[in-house]
Amino acid sequence: MILRCSSAFASILSLLVLFSGCVTADPNQQTRSAMIAEINAEPAGDYFIGRRYYKVDYKFWGYIRKPNESWANARMVMLNEQQKLAPDRELGKLGSDNGYEYKLYGSFSGETVYEPASNGFYPEFVLKGYELKNVSPAPIFKVVGALDPQRRVIAKPY
Repeated sequence: MILRCSSAFASILSLLVLFSGCVTADPNQQTRSAMIAEINAEPAGDYFIGRRYYKVDYKFWGYIRKPNESWANARMVMLNEQQKLAPDRELGKLGSDNGYEYKLYGSFSGETVYEPASNGFYPEFVLKGYELKNVSPAPIFKVVGALDPQRRVIAKPY
């Protein structure tokens, strides 16, 4: 009897040791570390960093943050394109820049815009200009498939 308990205990202990090594690591850790270093090196200035987040069913543009700020502080925005068209609209290819990163020039108007498909209210950003920064930047979403334009998931950056 004592031998059986010791044997069962050893088996359970072996399983615990085996599974304790199965911690899920962030597969994007290396690229995220590089991205954080890049964010920290951004020069101060009168511009914003924007990440296009295209969804077929929604009309928001994507996330915008200030230089040197984390993507976790970024705000989902509606673009006011009266002065400058969004990059994809300017090309006549709506959503073709999904996931791209831009240096944006403009300002927040202080207005909030209702987007009916998401039933959400988003700050309005008046776009005055942009520069393409990166067509395949480091991931900013934990949610798998967050950049899939067909999925009705509104992921938040981390």
